[in-house]
Amino acid sequence: LRVLLPVGISFYTFQTLSYTIDVYRGEMHARSSLIDFAVFVSLFPQLVAGPIVRASYLLPQVEGQRRFSIDAARTGLLKICWGYFKKLVIADNVGVIANKVFALSDPTFPILWAGVFAFAIQIYADFSAYTGIARGTSRWLGFELPENFDHPYFARSPSDFWRRWHISLSTWFRDYVYVPPGGSREGELKWARNILVTFLLSGLWHGANWNYVLWGLYHGLLLVATRARAMMKPLR
Repeated sequence: LRVLLPVGISFYTFQTLSYTIDVYRGEMHARSSLIDFAVFVSLFPQLVAGPIVRASYLLPQVEGQRRFSIDAARTGLLKICWGYFKKLVIADNVGVIANKVFALSDPTFPILWAGVFAFAIQIYADFSAYTGIARGTSRWLGFELPENFDHPYFARSPSDFWRRWHISLSTWFRDYVYVPPGGSREGELKWARNILVTFLLSGLWHGANWNYVLWGLYHGLLLVATRARAMMKPLR
């Protein structure tokens, strides 16, 4: 779909949805201050690249008092510097390798896999760099944002990977899309349905294009196949 959208709309849409849903569920009370709510929605360090911050997590920080801290300034600066290093030194350089490999018309098998690994490093270093810079900058302003990556390439299974990769997005889909229709509480078939729906919507969140829908379907089927394989082991 060729739709012109504002930059970062997916991030602040999900943030405002968390507020609306949590208030509807009675898990938090509605706020009366437009200024506090506007700061929560438009906090600039993480506005266009995340992490996605829940209203129940960030609004109390907006409403509370913030004081300058030398320790927070120091650790925030370290996060910012490490983020820029991952972006400019790691991601941008391995990105050159990935782009050259994928531009080849007939790459050999080893060369193609070199491009795949280079892209894997690029996307992780790129995205985690943005998160680190956002967390460091927010810490300077007196706000603490949640961790968004936890060594995802050390994951032991697809489900473990999604507990480590883009944690704020994964937990958002878990709590607001996967759990409400039953999660894993109503049998394996409904669990598989909930997983596939969750990942299909996750694919659409990444972009309004069929390749993203197929990406979501692939990861949903991968989780279903992994669970089916684990259930079959005791039968052997």
